[in-house]
Amino acid sequence: MAGLKKHKESLRGKSLEELRQVLVDSQDELFTLRFQLATKNLDNHRSIRKTKKEIARIHTVIREKELAAAQEGSK
Repeated sequence: MAGLKKHKESLRGKSLEELRQVLVDSQDELFTLRFQLATKNLDNHRSIRKTKKEIARIHTVIREKELAAAQEGSK
């Protein structure tokens, strides 16, 4: 659990551009994993679920940063 918290904080420490790049990389990885699943070359099926959760975490952090920027802009 401590590792996940540290990982979330490392995501929050990145800029929006870095987060978007990490998102693209994670989406590419998910595509590759799904392709491996379809061709019966995937060893660990859990990796798909982990990657999907990682993508959701990245989307959450991006949205938090967008809302914070909008709130600062309205002040």
